[in-house]
Amino acid sequence: MKLSHALAALIIAWFADLGCIQAVTLEVKEGNSTCIKAELSATFSITYNTSSSTKTVRVPLPGSTTVDTVSSSCGTDDRSPWLVAVFGPGHALGLSFSTSGSMYSVANLTLQYNLSDASIFPEANSSDVVTVVSPSVGISATINTTYRCVSASTFGLGDAAVTFSDMRLEAYMPGNDLSTRESVCAADQTTTTAPPTTAAPPTTTTAAPAPTPPGTPERGTYSVNNRNGTVCLLAQMGLQLNVSYFSLSQNKTIQDLVNLTPNLTRSTGSCEASSASLVLTQEGSTMLNFTFTLNSTSKKYHLSGVTLLANLSDTTAPVSASNTSLDYLRSTLGRSYMCNAEQTLFVVPTFSLNTFRLQVQPFEVTTDQFATAEECQMDEDQMLIPIIVGAALAGLVLIVLVAYLIGRKRSHAGYQTI
Repeated sequence: MKLSHALAALIIAWFADLGCIQAVTLEVKEGNSTCIKAELSATFSITYNTSSSTKTVRVPLPGSTTVDTVSSSCGTDDRSPWLVAVFGPGHALGLSFSTSGSMYSVANLTLQYNLSDASIFPEANSSDVVTVVSPSVGISATINTTYRCVSASTFGLGDAAVTFSDMRLEAYMPGNDLSTRESVCAADQTTTTAPPTTAAPPTTTTAAPAPTPPGTPERGTYSVNNRNGTVCLLAQMGLQLNVSYFSLSQNKTIQDLVNLTPNLTRSTGSCEASSASLVLTQEGSTMLNFTFTLNSTSKKYHLSGVTLLANLSDTTAPVSASNTSLDYLRSTLGRSYMCNAEQTLFVVPTFSLNTFRLQVQPFEVTTDQFATAEECQMDEDQMLIPIIVGAALAGLVLIVLVAYLIGRKRSHAGYQTI
């Protein structure tokens, strides 16, 4: 029996390693109307304990996967849309969705796996059904467009990870078919190469002017309310996007700075026990999602994820970028994080975020005000500079004074009375 279990697990891993993973099509319907549709391939990497060691298995999402029509939903006023796919004895993959009105995103990615399934988890020392959740995984798109990501994208979920590939996905669908307009993920944009072109006779053209730097962005105040209406996250900051994209007017990849305008930007988000999110949406053109994570053991929190989706006028497709393994803006629970100096948060090679006069508190906000701030190292260094300069000037004055007194004493010694 153990041999058959090991052989089954080996076959599954072999097919996953060879890329022989079947694509599945999943649809959530309400009556005859489709509201969520996904075409994708997925592989799960899961680590579990045996009686003597720790093992890791790779499990492909099988072609026999079906939609759980009871758990899946198109959403209601008080419930988010859900796509729940089930496979095997007690295994499930879930995606919940949220929208800002102009864009939609995967709000939570959930994986459930049954350790009593010996064909996948041979010699597991537990028979538990484990559920792991990852918020704000960075899958987002403009409303009425299809999210497309052919490249492999891996997301961590506790002791497991899921890798999606060949993904085409749309939520809040207006019709039953995926939209022909696409929001392409950052990985596909950076790996796509232009097709070869035929040489043409030289022509004289005038190059489009380079974008004018926008200057320092205005500081905005943003907040998120919890379910009872009280403020649970506070942020004040000036934000500047530093993005690289292919410019249609200049026919080349350029780097551009784009300021977020506070009076055109609205804030939404959520607050949970160990995670919080701030979603900034500017006039339907830009969505910026911040995810903060709290370590309940160390009582420290940090910015763990940033997702960008921007519709720029000089591009063929929305600019998207995401990173869910960041470690910025680290502070202590019950305090805010502050950095008045300009900071650059590197997200992906094609996108970084410049912050100005930043103060944020994603947990334990009371009386709608920031708690005592922990300042960034750059602010502390800038405070030290005038102290060091002042001390150096004081030392220089003291040296000059001592030299003057010594010189004067010597000059008096030369005129002694005979």
